Amino acid sequence: MQGKKTYQEKLFNSFRLSERVPQDNFYRLLKGVLDLNFLYVQTKSYYGDSGQKSIDPVVFFKLCLVGYLENIISDRKLIQHCSMRLDILYFIDYDLDEELPWHSTISRTRQLFPESVFEEVFTKVLSMCIEKGMVSGHTQAIDSAPIKANASMDTLELKVPEEDLQAHLRKVRVFSSMDKETPHRKSKDDKSDRGQRIVTASKKELGAIQSRNKKWSTDQDQRPGSGNKGSKYTSNKTHYSPTDPDARISVKPGKARKLNYLSQLSVDTASHVITDIRAYHADGKDNQQLPDIVERLHKRLWQQGLFWENCVADTGYSSGENYAYLEQKGLRSFIPPHGTYKGGPDGFIYNREEDYYQCPQGKIIPFTKAFNDYRTGTKRKNIGHENMFVLLAQCAVVV
Repeated sequence: MQGKKTYQEKLFNSFRLSERVPQDNFYRLLKGVLDLNFLYVQTKSYYGDSGQKSIDPVVFFKLCLVGYLENIISDRKLIQHCSMRLDILYFIDYDLDEELPWHSTISRTRQLFPESVFEEVFTKVLSMCIEKGMVSGHTQAIDSAPIKANASMDTLELKVPEEDLQAHLRKVRVFSSMDKETPHRKSKDDKSDRGQRIVTASKKELGAIQSRNKKWSTDQDQRPGSGNKGSKYTSNKTHYSPTDPDARISVKPGKARKLNYLSQLSVDTASHVITDIRAYHADGKDNQQLPDIVERLHKRLWQQGLFWENCVADTGYSSGENYAYLEQKGLRSFIPPHGTYKGGPDGFIYNREEDYYQCPQGKIIPFTKAFNDYRTGTKRKNIGHENMFVLLAQCAVVV
């Protein structure tokens, strides 16, 4: 006989989250091992002794962790997402009939705590991973990724030189002719200081920007985002963001120019545990940040009783100064050089028929993907460099 389900909401329900969340659920298992009670003492000085109670600091950091794990960057969407997930509600100790904090509370609390509190939480979680044997310490892989800033390219302002602005614009005009017809969005609140609003570029650098601007106008139709006829060439030398002065204009091949930060991340190769992370200005290069990363990471691992031996990174971190610095630190570097260097690691065999490399330990390093290079109009192959250098480090350890 055919069944038909009808829904009638009950006035009273007997419901327990602990019974509905499976025993092998990720957030249930995480709740059992993650103890953040130390935060009550760590954050007590940032609250008053009277007034309305704020969000529990443990709940706040758990919500931040959920946002990272679920890849949610909006506080509003994070709260909406958590309210629909029974396992997350159980993880943050909220019941079905309890109202979650307002999304604006999450934003204000994030601004309340200084960097040292977040650093303390990160170090505590890392030490817990070390206690469980998830971190070996001897091989660390370093890489970077752009993080989109919460600021629009439409609000960019021209930096003002020490001399008269109008006279300066007549000498070096970085706007193209189409900019005169493009509406400009004025920022409501200028958070920049005087140093960020002044042009510090030399005449030679400004001249180079003018040349790039002319080339940009010429081949605009061949670039990504060419459908936007109001787009313009901008530079960190001549423009700043009043809403987020620390954000910088950057671009990756095949991507549009945006205001970004540059995240530098190091990962332990044993179980892929993040051992260090920090945001830098996006106009800097990876090889410029490597000494600072190594200094900070070396200290962190040493405090945890771990000995660091191998540093793995891609070509962006390559420079003679960095090779010398790592050697001085007693670290073996697995960083490929720049340019047309054709050398390669000894003992690696290329299988032409199957199109892959094989390391001395017998492990296969396949090509990850093929892509079209819009700059040259050619098709190129991308080998799994990260996997190759990790294998190189592992082979060195075995030898």
